[in-house]
Amino acid sequence: MTRIYCLNGPNLNLLGTREPEIYGTTTLVDIARGMEARLADTPFELVFRQTNSEGALVDLVQEAGAEGLALILNAGAYTHTSIALHDALRAISVPSIEVHLSNPAAREGFRQTNFVSSAVNGSIAGFGANGYDLALTEIIRRLTA
Repeated sequence: MTRIYCLNGPNLNLLGTREPEIYGTTTLVDIARGMEARLADTPFELVFRQTNSEGALVDLVQEAGAEGLALILNAGAYTHTSIALHDALRAISVPSIEVHLSNPAAREGFRQTNFVSSAVNGSIAGFGANGYDLALTEIIRRLTA
């Protein structure tokens, strides 16, 4: 078991074209390729998934907890709405980091509610696609310490 999971929620498949002024022009494929390249000289493998379905995302979090060493999660809008996702995160014991491309705290009021942050080890927000690399750096540090 050497898998690091990176899970992505709704609408993240549209990165690169969806509101580039907020989310940037980097695509989800670009992010996955960068993470895979970063892991090339490590003993870890990347499991990179995206779903628009809340139930599927909960299933993937449970899979990450059972079959992975760590989890990086961009839950997208489910961050602000999903108690089921919160409960799934609380049920796993692997290190977990939440990533947001934008800074939800500086955005609309409904984005101020966060059901994910209290159930993960840390949060990275507002650094665009680089947030994934920051999360991966910390996950690698934790796993090799």
